[in-house]
Formats: sequence, structure tokens, C-alpha cells
Amino acid sequence: MTKSTTKTAATAKTTDWWRGAVIYQVYPRSFQDTNGDGIGDIKGITDRLPYIASLGVDAIWLSPFFTSPMADMGYDVSDYCDVDPMFGTLADFDAMMNEAHRLGLKVMIDQVISHTSDQHPWFKESRASRDNPKADWYVWAAAKPDGTAPNNWLSVFGGPAWEWDGVRKQYFMHNFLGSQPDLNFHNKEVQQALLETVKFWLDRGVDGFRLDTVNYYFHDKELRDNPPHAPDSEDAGLDAPDVNPYGMQSHLYDKTQPENIEFLKRFRALLDQYEGRTTVGEVGDGARSLKTVAAYTAGGDKLHMCYTFDLLGPDFTPSHIRHCVQSFQNQVADGWVCWAFSNHDVHRHVSRFMQNADERTAVAKLAISVLSTLRGSVCLYQGEELGLPEAELQFEDLRDPYGIRFWPAFKGRDGCRTPMVWDKTRKQAGFTSGKPWLPVSAEHQALSVSAQENDADSVLSHYRAVLAFRKSHAALADGDMHFLATNEDVLAFTRQKGDERLLFVFNLRRGPQEISLPEHLSVKQVLPLPGMQGDVKDGSVMLGALDGFCAKI
Repeated sequence: MTKSTTKTAATAKTTDWWRGAVIYQVYPRSFQDTNGDGIGDIKGITDRLPYIASLGVDAIWLSPFFTSPMADMGYDVSDYCDVDPMFGTLADFDAMMNEAHRLGLKVMIDQVISHTSDQHPWFKESRASRDNPKADWYVWAAAKPDGTAPNNWLSVFGGPAWEWDGVRKQYFMHNFLGSQPDLNFHNKEVQQALLETVKFWLDRGVDGFRLDTVNYYFHDKELRDNPPHAPDSEDAGLDAPDVNPYGMQSHLYDKTQPENIEFLKRFRALLDQYEGRTTVGEVGDGARSLKTVAAYTAGGDKLHMCYTFDLLGPDFTPSHIRHCVQSFQNQVADGWVCWAFSNHDVHRHVSRFMQNADERTAVAKLAISVLSTLRGSVCLYQGEELGLPEAELQFEDLRDPYGIRFWPAFKGRDGCRTPMVWDKTRKQAGFTSGKPWLPVSAEHQALSVSAQENDADSVLSHYRAVLAFRKSHAALADGDMHFLATNEDVLAFTRQKGDERLLFVFNLRRGPQEISLPEHLSVKQVLPLPGMQGDVKDGSVMLGALDGFCAKI
């Protein structure tokens, strides 16, 4: 008998709050600035917590706010146990977390432990010599006889995954920027030191962790070359744009190593010492991602849940969504998934999904209606509840090293990271009184919170209504899910828990459709699905363009 089956209902509700939860991602740099320096801060998050709570979400996830030289916007950490001064102080964080808890919001934070900044004290010591106490804390390797890198591994951000260090006269590995050296997880001291930093935040009261690049922790000890991937094989990558040669390799040896399983068990054992804590791992493993998720979430002794890049691409079709969900269900018997259409690393989904600007609102409403009815937890990204499209930026405005490296073929991630828009009448949309670190989009300002707050037909109002609908039906939290056979433009499935059985039908076509229901299904009661106009007549569901339908069956 598993742990979950031995819990009382009350205990399970407290400790398993994450199962079916809706998590709102805050990108601190771009959420709310309170001191006029153009960069969002923790006090700004605190000020805006009532807004987040009003959406009806269960938790917030904060992108990194740790001490950092900010070469990769905070994903290059130089101190895991402190707040970077640009964001505030530990006291500010504690105040923010206490207020979140008062409002009924859980607090999750990013843990970027596959690599550090080259300014981290651990790396400074490691690179000082080959025989110091931390000499083996990072991935060091000798050059080949001709002076070239140890193998053919590539960096996600372009170029080789190796950087020469003149002090040690060796190469060090970096999966991302050259200033983000990879930690050597084969060293148990490294694992323990990282777990101590996690414990620091657990003791402070955080409710969970989003684990950045969770399948990148270990590398192949033998440093074997990656083979090329066949374009039609399961190695085909989803983890990099097609302008990046990183996608030309099958990443068999530089990530997703079997040793990671035991470390994730150690991580979970630490969390299990605290009540009601959770993890969601980011898995970037190409077409193998769901297999990796299965390995990382099975058994109840590793991660609580993961998300992949499967729904973060341009494909918003019933066949793709059905394939992703069914593949997860088929491969992950006892694990859990967190679905998302947007985050801080990808183009905003309304821009990816809409065929023209006129359908932005309809696509935004349909997308959250679909997402909130899938089996799994849900992660929302700040601003998507306003239907924000991807911001258009000039090259001189870019701050993302990834975009700068591959411009103009790939514009990077700044277009989804521009400041949150609060008030359409205020300078910089109320984000800052100074010059924002990225420009505020004029198109975004017209879609600000103030413009939508009191509009019953707005995307913002729709998000609130849909999330309230989700919470009012237990079947949507963790009920079973089964797909129905339909044509290629319709997504139809049932959700069931106990005596409640719900039917959902979504039309992703840009025109009306009539769908005949299977004979074994009978509609007991049509349920008003917020913002959707679908209806049933004579055993058929009648749907408008980009429309949906719900009924008890």
C-alpha cells in the first residue's frame, strides 16, 4: 500500500495540496518595482499578492531572486541562501511569504542547482588549484592532445559546453553560459551542500521548489561524445530552436544520467521531513521527456510532479494535446504532471496559437478553458491572464544572452519577460516610476489590469471564472480522464471522480461544428462553462468557432 492510500482524507488534502493545484509564476524582475530602479522587487510582489489571490490560484512560483551577477537574469546563482540586493532582503522575503500564507497562497521558489555562477565562492575555490578541498566540485577535464575540448558536447546557449581555465589548465563544463559552470553531482559532498541550501528555505517556511533543468544534474563520467540524432527518431529535440546546433545531437551523455534517480530520492527524503512540501521538476529531454518524467515521478519517493516542453510549442491542436496527455497517462502510472502553455522561456502562447490578431481574445479564453480541464496541475505565467501577446523588441533592447547570441533568427526570451502592465493610464503601466529594465509594450499597456478589471467579457474576468469553475468540481482536481474519438479539430474527453462525471468538448476550428455524441453517453445537465456558448441538441453538441461545452453525463 502506498503512502497516499494510507492517509486520511483531511491529511491528504493538507499534504497533497499540489495535486491539481493552479500555480502562478512570478518573474520578479518584471512584476512590480517599488523603488524606482526599473527592476521589480520582493516588496512589489507583496503589494500585488491580493491581485494574485483574486485570480483563484493556489500557489505562486518565484523565478530566482538569489544573489547573482545576473549574466542569465538570476539563473546564475552566487549565493543560494540570500536575496540579491536588487530584489530586497531576506526580511522582505519573509514578509512576502507571511502575507502570501495569510492570503491562502503557497510559496514555491526556483532552485537552480545544476550549475552556479562563476562568481560563487565554491567555484572560485575549485578553480584555484587541482588539489584544494573543492577541486572536484565542478566538472573539470583535460584538453585533448591538440588542445581542443574534451568531447563534442554543446551548450544550450551556443558553442561548445567547455570553457578553458588558465589557472587549472583544464576545461570546465557548462551546459549554458560560460559563466555558469556545472556542478559535479558525482561528488556526494556537492549533493550534501546543495541539500543544505534547500533545507535553509524549508526551515524558512517555503512550500515547494521548482527545480530548474532537473535532468541536467549528472553527466557521463566517461565524457563520451554525443551521437548525432536522426531527424525522425525519438531523439529529435524540443529543447532548442532549430537555429541552434544543440538540437543536432542526441543528448545521451551530457544529461539525464541514471545516477540522478538516487539524488532525487535524497531530495525527496529531505522534503518528507516537512509537512505539505512539494517539487515540480523542469524536464527538457526532447521527445524522451515523458519517459524521463515517468522515471522521476514514479514510486512516490522522488519528485511530486514534473512539466515538459510538450505544450510549450506552436501546436494548439486536439491531436497534439491528446497525444501529450495520453502519452503521459500511458507512461506515468503513478506520477503527476503540471501542464502549462507559457512560461519565462517561451513565446507567449496567444502569439504562438492565434492565426491573426483579431482572435487573440478568443484564443486566450479557449486556451485556459482547455488547460484548466486537463488532468494534472496547472502553471500560469504572469500576464497570460490578460491575454498578453509576445512583445516586439529591438535588438538594442535585448538583455537575454540567448537571444543576443542567435539574433535575428531567434529573438530570445525577452519578449515574454517584459514588465507586467497594471494601469493603462500611468507611466510605464504602473510597473515602475523609473526606466524599466525592458520596455513596456504599448500594446500590452492597453491590455492592463485596470483596463480589464471591471469588464465581464475580458480575458482577466474569464480566467477568474474558469479557475472558480475548476475549483467547484472535484473531478477537475484529480479525477480520471478519458478521451473520446472525434474529428481532428475537436478535443473531447470526460473527467470523473466518484459519482461526478463531466463531459468536455472543445472546438479548435475557426468555424462552427456539430459533433454527434456516442450512443453510450447521455447528457444529464448542461453546465455553464465560462465564456463558452456550446449547447446540445438531439444528441449532438453544437459549437461555434473556438468554442467549448460542458455537461454532466
